[in-house]
Amino acid sequence: MLRYLPAPLRGVICATLLALNTLIFCWPLFVLSVVKLLLPFLAVQRGVRFLMHQTASAWIAVNSAWMHSAQKIRWDVKGLESVDMDHSYLVTSNHQSWVDIFALQHQFNGRMPMLKFFLKKELIWVPVIGLCWWALEFPFMKRYTKEYLAKHPEKKGQDLVTTRKACERYKTNPVSVFNFLEGTRYTPEKHAQQKSPFRHLLKPKAGGIAFVLDAMGEQLKSLVNVTVHYPEGRPTLWALMCGHVRRITVRIEQLEIPGQFLNRNYDQDEAYRAAFQQWVNQLWLDKDDLLDELNRAG
Repeated sequence: MLRYLPAPLRGVICATLLALNTLIFCWPLFVLSVVKLLLPFLAVQRGVRFLMHQTASAWIAVNSAWMHSAQKIRWDVKGLESVDMDHSYLVTSNHQSWVDIFALQHQFNGRMPMLKFFLKKELIWVPVIGLCWWALEFPFMKRYTKEYLAKHPEKKGQDLVTTRKACERYKTNPVSVFNFLEGTRYTPEKHAQQKSPFRHLLKPKAGGIAFVLDAMGEQLKSLVNVTVHYPEGRPTLWALMCGHVRRITVRIEQLEIPGQFLNRNYDQDEAYRAAFQQWVNQLWLDKDDLLDELNRAG
């Protein structure tokens, strides 16, 4: 067991295991993606996507193994029994650390369809893993600032087009479309810069999940609202690899998606956009209160 080794050595070994794990499992994904491109038949596509998801699930299982070997994490998880492998979900969570991704993958692996994260378009160029994300059909988004759109109005709505194309591929297999509503990891500096009205959260960006609801509509069973909390403080990925993460709290709440938010145009319908933003802000107010409770309990 790695737990009995010095922490820096544990970190080096776990980082090496993560790299080797990725290099080993990337090749089946690349081969299967070529098969998917060459044989664009529905039955083949479904089968190939199933095999690709099984490959990704094995990659996650190996990551869970080195996490467990490096430290004994005390998990406090509630609500996991509400999800299953047979339905499609829209999933969101607060975002504090890269550890969030490993924690969520560990908990949901084999319990709900594979999480497909919204990613910045630039991340496709990350060596090896960028191609893996592309092969697994993660949605790559290019976000434009208001200033840029004012100068290039032809780019308006491009996010929605990208999301629709990505979500079209999800209609043959159950999927969990994941979006960090804050858009970036929480830090006190970002919190102060935003003048966020929330105590423990950055401001949510509603546009991403609104586009998913427009593109997928009633295909989604529900919104899975996840809250991740670290009682010992926000950890780094290196801390996880060194075995310093002892406790992780996860709360999972399955919420019905209001019917009035399905198949609506977020960009062009001002009344819908205002109502949707109000709904998302209420989710964040409730999450902020929950984090307050978890902080007091922790």
